[in-house]
Amino acid sequence: MIGRSTRSVETAEARLDKALGRVEEGRREAIELTMDRSEIEGADLVVEAVAEDVDVKAEVLGNAGIAAPEADLATTTSSLGVGVIGEASRTSDSLVGLHVFNPVPDMALVEVCVPEAADPSAGDRIEAWCRSVGKTPIRVPDTPGFVVNRLLFPYLFEAVRLIDRTGLPAGDVDTCMTLGLSHPMGPLALLDLVGLDVAVAIGEALFEETGAPGDRAPGTIVEMVDRGHLGRKSGRGFYEYG
Repeated sequence: MIGRSTRSVETAEARLDKALGRVEEGRREAIELTMDRSEIEGADLVVEAVAEDVDVKAEVLGNAGIAAPEADLATTTSSLGVGVIGEASRTSDSLVGLHVFNPVPDMALVEVCVPEAADPSAGDRIEAWCRSVGKTPIRVPDTPGFVVNRLLFPYLFEAVRLIDRTGLPAGDVDTCMTLGLSHPMGPLALLDLVGLDVAVAIGEALFEETGAPGDRAPGTIVEMVDRGHLGRKSGRGFYEYG
């Protein structure tokens, strides 16, 4: 695991034990944390998981392509075009989308996106790797939001607009959806889990493609992000977290 800064390495270190506790046969000794990119020189697969920003991802993936020239590269973007990231990072022939879902240990689906410029065999190898770690890969088109987020986020945003219009508490809306439709988590709790800043980024990507106002994050979410209320990761969103 390559950290971009001392802080990111320390944050990962603090979270590893908790995360590994949810992974069958998870072993801390199998993971090395470092800031030295040369450590990935002989890697078969390098997975990028940084901020939803083309420039940030392009820098990380470009450096990874130099450090591990024989590796397949994957981006975990949930809203940006994989082909766009590939062009920006000059890794178009080796870059594939690998969209996992939170909480990763519990969610079987991985959306795999192989842009036209990518080597098709890279997609095949990454799908095989997904199956080897117990996940179910589904090949999806290179379009903002892929499949799940393209369908999910208009629904999540409508839940926010509902509480804005009616004043219903977030907990009541979530209870309606969990008990009424057997959803494992209500829409507002799910937004907190995803991260409200990520939700805004996904909404902007969807809106840029469709021009549909309902695909854009409601002002309530934007205001919360401006105040630093990002959901679970910041300790406060539609709910407060200890």
